[in-house]
Amino acid sequence: MDIKSRLETIETEVDDRALIIGVSKKQPIEKIVEAYHAGLRDFGENYAQEMIEKAKQLSDLSEIRWHFIGHLQKNKVNQIFPYLFSLHTLDSLKLAEKLNRCCEESGRRLDVYLQINIDGEDSKSGISPEKIFEFLTFLKKYEQLNLLGLMCIPSPDKDPKIAFDALRELEQKCRPITKGKLSMGMSSDYMIAVKCGSTAIRIGTTLFGPRELNSP
Repeated sequence: MDIKSRLETIETEVDDRALIIGVSKKQPIEKIVEAYHAGLRDFGENYAQEMIEKAKQLSDLSEIRWHFIGHLQKNKVNQIFPYLFSLHTLDSLKLAEKLNRCCEESGRRLDVYLQINIDGEDSKSGISPEKIFEFLTFLKKYEQLNLLGLMCIPSPDKDPKIAFDALRELEQKCRPITKGKLSMGMSSDYMIAVKCGSTAIRIGTTLFGPRELNSP
């Protein structure tokens, strides 16, 4: 199937229950353009420089929205901020401070999700569930950050439903600081995530096919 057909299939399965974010990491510009003309507006990137370069090349696509879904280093914030629609991986107060300052200087607010290390994996970034309420206490002072909800990437060695259910329950305990949004679910498990309450799914190879550029 082509990208348009794949997108239509995903849209039918999801049935407006979650925002579809096309993970365009290491995908060529042509596939992003194809997805855009098929109706997709939200794209996710994992690497700051790659997102910046693509955003510049695709500046004529006036309705495109760039979601950053990888680990964002503080020293990349100034460069990426002008192109950033939302950040799904906020995981430190130093990063929050930097983003908030950029928001103040530009006169805008930024939608963010807190990345939660839901399965306690050493290999993953994110805030531990046990520390989230302490984190939220300090995060309140960064008023330009619009905290939509929580994000997670489950362990590949465990049932993703357990992680998704745990994230949903944790987000409910964080309200009204959070706003009921959950960024969870990828190509391998997005329908499980949607059934568990996901409001944003991050779809890469199921939509675009195998990555065509060398991945680090």
